[in-house]
Amino acid sequence: MKWVGIDKTCNFTLKERVLLTNFEKKDTMPIKNIRLEVMQALEPKVEGFMDSFLIKPEDIWQPTDFLPNSEKDTFLQEVKELREESKDLGYDFWVTMVADTITEEALPTYESWLMDVVGIDQHGDYKTNGWAKWVRAWTAEENRHGDVLNKYLYLSGRVNMREVELTTQHLISDGFDIGTDRDPYKNFVYTSFQELATNISHKRVGQLAKKKGNALLGKMCTIIAGDEMRHHLAYREFVKTIFGEDPSGMMIAFADMMKKKIVMPAHFLRESGGTIGSAFENFSNCAQRLGVYTAQDYVDILAKLNAFWELESMRSLNEEAEKARDYLLKLPARLERIAERMKFPEDQYHFKWVEANGAL
Repeated sequence: MKWVGIDKTCNFTLKERVLLTNFEKKDTMPIKNIRLEVMQALEPKVEGFMDSFLIKPEDIWQPTDFLPNSEKDTFLQEVKELREESKDLGYDFWVTMVADTITEEALPTYESWLMDVVGIDQHGDYKTNGWAKWVRAWTAEENRHGDVLNKYLYLSGRVNMREVELTTQHLISDGFDIGTDRDPYKNFVYTSFQELATNISHKRVGQLAKKKGNALLGKMCTIIAGDEMRHHLAYREFVKTIFGEDPSGMMIAFADMMKKKIVMPAHFLRESGGTIGSAFENFSNCAQRLGVYTAQDYVDILAKLNAFWELESMRSLNEEAEKARDYLLKLPARLERIAERMKFPEDQYHFKWVEANGAL
C-alpha cells in the first residue's frame, strides 16, 4: 500500500501511518509527504501558538519607546545625552553590537527562507494558512529589533554607519545556507536553537551596557532578548508537537542538524571589499572574548533542548532514530570537552565599522 497525500479512505491516524512507514523497510510514505501531512495536521493549532507566544502590535513596545523623540523640543538634548552615555563602551562591545544589528537587519532572508518550507503556503488562499500567518507575524515582531538597534547606532556616533549599511546589504544579498533545505523539522530545530542563542547574546550585551552605566541601551537589549525568548519557546513547542506525530522522523532530523552544526544566521558576514563569510570569525572572536556568546553556550542550548523534548523517554522509535537519539544524548558531553580546549585570539581585528580604541 502506498500513501501519497492525505488518504481519507484510510482508517489509520496520521501518527499510525507515520509509524508504519518508519518501521517498514519499504517506502510506504515518502518523507516529503510525511512532512507535508504532519504540517497540515498541525496547522489548525497555529492560531493557538500565536495567541500564546506573540503579542499584538498595539500591545507591544515600538522602537520610538526607547529613542529620543524627534517631535519634542528636547530631541537634540536627548541625543546629546545618548551619545555621552555611549562613550565608555569599548571596541569589542561595539563590534558585537554592530554584528547583532546587522544580523537582525537581514530579516528579509529569514522570512523568505521560512516561507519556502514544506507546509508553509503563502499562495492561493494565503490569509487562512496558519503557518504563513505565523511567519508574517513573527517577522513583524522581529523587524522592530533591527529598527531600534540601527537607529541607536546611528545616533550614538560611535560607528561608521555607511560601512554598517554596506555589510547589511551584502549579507541580505549573499543570503545564507543553514543546512535545513525545505524540511520543516530541520528548520524548526534550527529556529529553536537560534532564537535561544540570540536571546543569550542580546541579554548579555544589555548587561554589559548596564555595567557601564548605559541604562537605556541595557533596557533596550533586555527587552529584545525577551522577544527572542518568546520566539524560542514557540519554536521548541512546534518541535515537541511534531515529536508527538512523527517521533522517528523528528529525531533523525534533529540529529542531522547537530551533525551539520547549527551555523549562525550571519555566517556569510563580510565587510565592504571582503569575501563572503570573511568577517564572521573575527566577530565571533569578539563575542567570545566578551562572553556574549560562547562555545559553552552552544553546548548548554543543546542540553536544554534534549531535556525539554524528553529524548531519553521517547518511545516508538525505529532503529535509525534510536541511533540518532543515542548520538544526541552523548553529544553535549563530547562538545563540552571540545569547548574546554578551544582558544580564541586576544588581538582585536580592526573592522571598518568601528574605530579601534584598545578597550574591550
